[in-house]
Amino acid sequence: MKIVMLGAPGVGKGTQAARICAHLQIAHLSTGDMLRDNVARQTPLGMQAKTIMDAGELVADNIVIGMITERLKSNDCLAGCLFDGFPRTLEQAAALAESAGKPDTVVNLDLEDGKIIERICGRRMHPASGRIYHVKFSPPKTPDTDDITGEPLVQRDDDNEQTARQRLAVFRKQTLPILEYYEKAAAAGQIRLIHADGEGEIDGITKRLLLALEIK
Repeated sequence: MKIVMLGAPGVGKGTQAARICAHLQIAHLSTGDMLRDNVARQTPLGMQAKTIMDAGELVADNIVIGMITERLKSNDCLAGCLFDGFPRTLEQAAALAESAGKPDTVVNLDLEDGKIIERICGRRMHPASGRIYHVKFSPPKTPDTDDITGEPLVQRDDDNEQTARQRLAVFRKQTLPILEYYEKAAAAGQIRLIHADGEGEIDGITKRLLLALEIK
């Protein structure tokens, strides 16, 4: 089983992808998490990517494709996987189809830009674990403090309104053609395409997605 989760930055892909993967017991392949791990470890890839990410731009296709291709060789991908944040360009979609075949299902999670920006700017993260909170929608028990470790939460460098708007502009320009690509594949009966509403509480969105995926 191969699932692709599409949607603008901040729409909630990562949260919902993790929940779906836990339910299905398949690998969660998040290019964002992979890149942030490299940034945190200050690898050459991470240092190169950080400058691009901080500017709200997309990381070069060859870097992301190479990272995904290598990740697909892992044993935990044998039972299936969900691609979160990939593909983001037509070149990436073509590379995925060539290396692993077309996905079985594509989920497009959508939300209006104003609400996306609110979500992005309110996010807080526990750097060591990657746990994500939101000052309004899912706040920690103690402000700016991780629930489990008690360590301080941080706001990522790219979680600000200026960068958020830039990321959305880049998304509209470069990533929406991916949706058209998969719409054509769905019309030809090659994949299943699901359009999902990203508005509402996290649990409610998860229930809608699992129902759309025909998963109990």
